[in-house]
Amino acid sequence: MNETEFHQLADKQMQIIEEMIDDSGADIDFETSGNVMTLEFENRSQIIINRQEPMKEIWLASRSGGFHFAYIDQQWICSKTGVELIAMVKQECEKHADEEIEWV
Repeated sequence: MNETEFHQLADKQMQIIEEMIDDSGADIDFETSGNVMTLEFENRSQIIINRQEPMKEIWLASRSGGFHFAYIDQQWICSKTGVELIAMVKQECEKHADEEIEWV
């Protein structure tokens, strides 16, 4: 994958995450600045999602640790756990929010 393809795929994934959070109605504030998206919760905990251009990966950092996602078979897959990025974001958001979130 070249840089242009990486940016297009990563941008699309970040947009999906933003829309998913908006549609959930959960009390999660998010801000994107450059390559970094910060999700902030009522208890002031955060999840950081950022693009790592040199590795062509998306990284997620949360209370559970740091996770690296590579684009494999049309999905962003965690190199540690094999979990897909959107599934991990949902899981981590529920941990940080200390409640179940109704994802649309």
